[in-house]
Amino acid sequence: MNSYSKVNKNNEKPQESRLQRWLASIRLWRESHIKEKTFVVILALVVGAVSGLAAVLLKFLIGSIAALLTKHVHIAGGNYEYLVFPVVGILIAGLYVRHIIKDDIYHGVTRVLYAIAQRKSRLKRHNMYASLVASSVTIGFGGSVGAEGPIVFTGAAIGSNLGQFFRLTPQTLMLLVGCGAAAGIAGIFKAPIAGVLFTIEVLLIDLNSRSVVPLIISSVTGATVAYAFTGYNLEFFFSQSEPFFTSRIPFVILLGLFCGFVSLYFNKAIEMMENMFARITNHWVRFAIGAVILSLLIFLFPALYGEGYGAINSLLNGDVKPLFDNSLFYDHRGSIWWAVALVGCLCLTKVFATSATNGGGGVGGTFAPSLYVGCMAGFFFAFLLNSLGVVDQTLPLSHKNFALLGMAGVMAGVMHAPLMAIFLTAEMTGGYDLFLPLLIVSVVSYLTSRIVLPYGIYARRLAKRGELLTHHTDKSVLTLLKIDSVIETDFSTVNPQMSLKEMVDVIAKSSRNLFPVTDDEGSLLGVVLLDDIRNIMFRPDLYRRIYVERFMSAPPATIEVGTPMEQVMRIFEETKAWNLPVVEKGKYVGFVSKSKIFNSYRELLRHYSYD
Repeated sequence: MNSYSKVNKNNEKPQESRLQRWLASIRLWRESHIKEKTFVVILALVVGAVSGLAAVLLKFLIGSIAALLTKHVHIAGGNYEYLVFPVVGILIAGLYVRHIIKDDIYHGVTRVLYAIAQRKSRLKRHNMYASLVASSVTIGFGGSVGAEGPIVFTGAAIGSNLGQFFRLTPQTLMLLVGCGAAAGIAGIFKAPIAGVLFTIEVLLIDLNSRSVVPLIISSVTGATVAYAFTGYNLEFFFSQSEPFFTSRIPFVILLGLFCGFVSLYFNKAIEMMENMFARITNHWVRFAIGAVILSLLIFLFPALYGEGYGAINSLLNGDVKPLFDNSLFYDHRGSIWWAVALVGCLCLTKVFATSATNGGGGVGGTFAPSLYVGCMAGFFFAFLLNSLGVVDQTLPLSHKNFALLGMAGVMAGVMHAPLMAIFLTAEMTGGYDLFLPLLIVSVVSYLTSRIVLPYGIYARRLAKRGELLTHHTDKSVLTLLKIDSVIETDFSTVNPQMSLKEMVDVIAKSSRNLFPVTDDEGSLLGVVLLDDIRNIMFRPDLYRRIYVERFMSAPPATIEVGTPMEQVMRIFEETKAWNLPVVEKGKYVGFVSKSKIFNSYRELLRHYSYD
C-alpha cells in the first residue's frame, strides 16, 4: 500500500510539471504571435460565450428547482409550504457560503466594483461558480431576489481569471471584467445593448476606442448564446394594445417624479435593513430574523416568491388576477380595489423580502426587485389617477403601458443608470414604440433620486468608505493610489528633551528641513521646521539653554495609515500644507508629501491609460 502510494506520488510530479510547462508555452506563444489588442478581442468573444452559458445555466437551475417545489401547491388558497421553502433555501445557501466557499460573495455587483477600485480587477477563482450555485438555490426555493447580481459577479470573475491566466495588465483585466459583466446581463435578459450600458453606467468602465469593441462583442455573444439555448423570445411578453398620445406626456413626467420617490424609498429601505442585519453579529440570529420576515411575507403574498417575473408578465398584459394565485386572498381576485391594494402591498413589501433574503444568508441581487417594484408602481399610479378622475375617462391611462414605464423609472432611480433602464426595458419587452415616454420617465426619476442620493444602490456602499471608482479617470486613479505607497520614512526623529546643540548636530547629518518630534514610545508629539529655528541655530550661547520642546510646533494635521487618498488630498487642500505626518494609532510612521503624491499619480495615470 505504502509503496503504491509512493510510486503514485512520484508519477504525479512530472505530470504536473508538464502541465505547467504546457500552459507556460501557450502564454509564450501568445505573447510572441498575437498582439494584446487583437488578443483582447479574442478573449472578449470567449468571455461572452462562457458568461452567456453561465446565464443560461443559472436560469435553468432556478426554473427547475422552483418548478419541482411548487408543482403540488394549489392555486385557490394559501399554501403553508411557502413558510418552509424560502427558509430552507437561505439556510442551504448560507451554509454553502460560510462552510464551503468561506468568502464574502454577497452583493455581487458591489463586490465587482470593489475589485475594480481596490484589487486591480482581480477576482478569486471560486467566484466563477460560487454565486451561481448559491443564488440558484436561494431563488429556486423562493428567495425574493434577482439572479442578475450573481451573474454579473460570475461573468466578471470569468473575465478576470482568464486575463490573470494570460498575465494581462491591470487595465486589460478591468476591461475583461466589464466584458464578463456585460455578457452576463446580456445573457440573463437577452439584452445586448443594456449589457454594454450596464458596464458604463453601473460598473463605470470608461467607453473609449479600445474598450468599445470588446464590450460589444462580449455582450452580443452572451445574448446570442442565450437565444441559441432558449429560443428567440423576449424575457417579458408585452403587446401594446393602447397607443401612446403626446397628451399623456405630463402624466409621464408625473410618473417619473413618482418613480423617483419610490426609488428613494427602495434605496433607503434597503440601506436601513442592511444596517440592521449588519449590527447582528451572530449569523444564526441573522438567519432566524431573515427567515421569519421572508417566509411570512411570501406566505401572505406568494407573488413575492423568487424573482417575480410571473407577476411582472401579468401586469404587462393587463391581468391582475394571477397575483392572487396561491394566496389567502384568492377569493377576492375579481375585485379591482382588492387588486390595487395587493399591488400597493407588493410594491411596499418587496424591498423587505429582498433584504430579508440577503440578510438571512441567501445570495441574490436587487436588479430584478427594482424591476418588480417599478412595474407595481407604474400600474398603481395609472389606476389611481384613472380612479380619482384626474384623467379624462373617455381616454384613460393604460395600466400596462404605465407598468412598463414604471419598470424603467424605478430602475433608473435605484441604480442611477437611466440609459441602461431605457434600453433594458425596451429590449426585454419589445416596447420600442414607447421609447419617448421611456426616455422621459427614466431621466425624471433619475434626476429626482440624484437630488437626494448622489450614488446608486451599488456604488453607495463603496462611496461611504471612500473606495468607489468613478467615471472620471483622474479621480479613478486617485482612488487606486494607496497612502502606503507614498509614505517617506527618511526623516530624522528628535526628542523634546534634546538641546539646541544636539538638534543642530542632527540637522547637519540630514538632507531634510523637517523633523518629527517623538517620545520614547514613538508617539508623535510635534514637528520642528528648519525655517522656524534658522535665526537661533547659529547662536552658540543658546545651545545649552534651549530645548526642542520649546521651539517644536504641532503639525497642521495628521494622516492615519489607511486613509483613502481622496480624503488625504482634501486634508492637504484644507491645511495648505506640502508635508503631513502619517501615524498609526498615534505612533509616528513617516511623512507624505504633496509632490510625492503628484509624481505617483502621474505614473499611475500613464499606467492605467487605455489610449
